[in-house]
Parts: sequence; C-alpha cells; structure tokens
Amino acid sequence: MPVIDADGCPLWVEVEGPRVAPPLVLSSSLGTDLHMWDAQVAAFAQDFLVVRYDRRGHGRSGVPGGPYTMERLGRDALAVADGLDLKTFDWCGLSMGGMEGMWLAANAPARIDRLVLANTSCHFADPRSWNEGIAAIRASGSLGGLADRIVALWLSAEFRARAPALVAPMRAMLAATPAAGYIACCEAIRDMDHRDLLCRIGAPTLVIAGRHDQATPLAAAQFIHSRIAGAELTILEAAHISNVEQPRAFADAVLRFLARAA
Repeated sequence: MPVIDADGCPLWVEVEGPRVAPPLVLSSSLGTDLHMWDAQVAAFAQDFLVVRYDRRGHGRSGVPGGPYTMERLGRDALAVADGLDLKTFDWCGLSMGGMEGMWLAANAPARIDRLVLANTSCHFADPRSWNEGIAAIRASGSLGGLADRIVALWLSAEFRARAPALVAPMRAMLAATPAAGYIACCEAIRDMDHRDLLCRIGAPTLVIAGRHDQATPLAAAQFIHSRIAGAELTILEAAHISNVEQPRAFADAVLRFLARAA
C-alpha cells in the first residue's frame, strides 16, 4: 500500500475496490487508525474505490511536532487524493474525520462530490476539557490511563457488555496511538470553529448522529444539519463510534445516501 508524503509527513494509505469505481475516502476518529472502518470496507468496495488512511500522529503515519490545525489535516487529505490522482471524491468522516470533511467541503469545494459527516461537531465552546485531557496525557506520557474512560464515551455500555471482542481492538488502537500525535490533534479540535464554514458547503451532505453519543451529542449534529443547505440527517441507535456499534445500519445509511445523491 502506498505511503504518501504530505509536506514531509508520511501518511499510510490503503486502497480497496474497483480501480474504475468512484472514490470514497474514509477518515477516522481521534485516537483510531484506518482499521476503524474494517466492518464497512467490504460493502463499500463493491461500488467504490475505498481509500483509507492514518492521519498524521496516528497508526502507521508520521508524528510531526504539534500542534496541528484543521487546515493542516485537510491539506493532508488533499495530499492523499493528489497522490492517488483523485480529481474529485466522496468523503465519509467520523468525529475528527467529519471535522476535516467540513473544512474540505468549504475550502476545496471542487474536490468534494458528496459528503458524509458522522458523529461530529463544528465547534467546542469550552476548551477546558481538552486542556485537562492534554495535561493528563502529558503527565503520564501515554493514553493507557485514559483509555477506559475514552472507550466508555466511544461505545455504549450495552455494546461494551455485548461485544467485548469488538471493544478490545478499539481500546488497543487507542492505547497504541502516539501520545504526541493524539495531543497535537486534540489541540486542533480544541481550536476549531467551523460554524461559519457550514453555509459555504454546497456538496450533497448526510449528517449521521448517534442517539446515545455523549462526545458529540445529537444537538451538535442537528446544528450542522440546520446550517448546510439541503443536508439530510440520520440518527442511529449508537454512541460515538457508530460505525463500530451499528456497522450494518451505518453502511446502509451511507450507501443509500450516495446512491440517491449520485
């Protein structure tokens, strides 16, 4: 699989599906890598060229010094597309991936065909929780001590009890994330304010929310939905990482939207 350079940062990329199919780029949550999408790839790759990558600071990608910004992360996504010679592409991003998607759709509108924004927010009004989390990770030097608390936000208690074999790799993914990369991305989220970008998004858009999401609550999705002209809203019975908790419902919602918006 290709490693693509983004202004000196190597980004690990995996590509699956028919080479002649329309490209669909998947962007993951903070603290995960491209394997977050494993449950959707087979369904998506039937009709799309599926592109997954580890954002800077995560997975097999490089970990340049932070802080990062949403613009920097959005330009990384464009570097991936350029490296694969994708003139335009559909985008499906969850949580931080949705934040990058908003930046892309507003600032590189000619590149985005259709947009899926899942379990995400355009702004966090109070930076204190981000600063407290950053300080705790810096003090410990790793994410291990916070992993259980973060996973409890990611996945509902019912799912964690029912599917421990699916929860364990998510926790391991988080614990393996480089502390420096996680902190640099936290700083990007803390400083983000996409509220004024939303009205500039012209791509057909689907907003997906988790009814039980505490990290980016339903109200955050409803705000985004209300500010993007013509956007659709789907609510899944899930917490934050809805594509892991409701894999089939998530894939079905995305595929229905992409077919309808084609």
